[in-house]
Amino acid sequence: MIGKALRRKAPRTGVDWFLTVMRVAALTVVAVGLLAFIAQEIDTNNPFARWANPDATGLTRAQFQGLIVSGVAQGAMYGLIALGYSMVYGVLGFINFAHGEVFMVGAMTGMITSTKLADAGMWESNFIGSLVLIVFVSVIVCALTAVIMERVAYRPLRGSPRLIPLITSIGVSFFLQNVSLVLLGPAAKAYPDVPDWVKSKHTFLEIEGAKILVIVVAAASMVCLWYVVERTKSGKAMRAVAEDAEIAALMGINVNRTIVKVFALGGAMAGMAGILWGILFRSVVHTTGFLPGIKAFSAAVVGGIGHLGGAMTGGLSIGVAESVGPLLILEPLGVSGVSQLRDAVAFAVLIGVLLLRPNGLFGERLPSEDRT
Repeated sequence: MIGKALRRKAPRTGVDWFLTVMRVAALTVVAVGLLAFIAQEIDTNNPFARWANPDATGLTRAQFQGLIVSGVAQGAMYGLIALGYSMVYGVLGFINFAHGEVFMVGAMTGMITSTKLADAGMWESNFIGSLVLIVFVSVIVCALTAVIMERVAYRPLRGSPRLIPLITSIGVSFFLQNVSLVLLGPAAKAYPDVPDWVKSKHTFLEIEGAKILVIVVAAASMVCLWYVVERTKSGKAMRAVAEDAEIAALMGINVNRTIVKVFALGGAMAGMAGILWGILFRSVVHTTGFLPGIKAFSAAVVGGIGHLGGAMTGGLSIGVAESVGPLLILEPLGVSGVSQLRDAVAFAVLIGVLLLRPNGLFGERLPSEDRT
């Protein structure tokens, strides 16, 4: 109580005032942009709309709907990758920056497997069966990659200062990129052409089949992960180790085996995301995992690092923001080249959330040794 009273009476520092100004400025830009967008949607010739952007044309219902669906589909993939970041952080308390490259391994594995199936004629004749097979192969390969990464690179460093495994994870990231570069070359690799029903639009909402597939598979993957973590014996062990590894070991839980399962599950989610990425964008390269990995880490922070539901929510938030934000806020304000600012908007969301809620939307879930 005394500590709380002292904190309440503490004078505001220059940093506090600077952060307050930044919060007000960010909220002002968003509010003015949204008001300009609404004004332009009502009438592009009204004075406020013309003042904000004389060249604004507004968005049609179909365009706005397409942006939302694209954002949800891409955000779902960010969320799947972010789950791996959150799970590892929740148990070990460090950020595995090589996780984006596990996602790249999944996308490359899917490309190789689907190409072999296409050469055998199975991709066209039995697309669903082929898709199930490449998902299975990709999930297994990515889970094994994550497990080997933990055993070789991270387990020997357990108990070291946290900066050491963090730097190691960056080294592992570059190692996986260069392995892909040596084995497959620097050129972009394309997935085989998908059937017409995947490329065409479906339902009365006119949504592309590929985006429906991505959203459904991502939702199913999240439900399966929730069931494993919340309803199985292994999931209870993971939560116990995340709460306090020493007490969990005293209760008979094999901590090393549980950590391996955490890496395997996170790798499986990244492999699933890699397949969905390949199906949706149909092109992968050895650096494919870098930017999505950084955005997925941002998603994990936005949702609350260590919180699984927050990871998926953060992924969806960033995906929708980078899809809709440039045309919803920046273009109405007269900013040119908004289509090139998607990445900037995604990271602006991260900064905005940290300014308003530093612990993320759902709050951090810290390992026991990090709690005060």
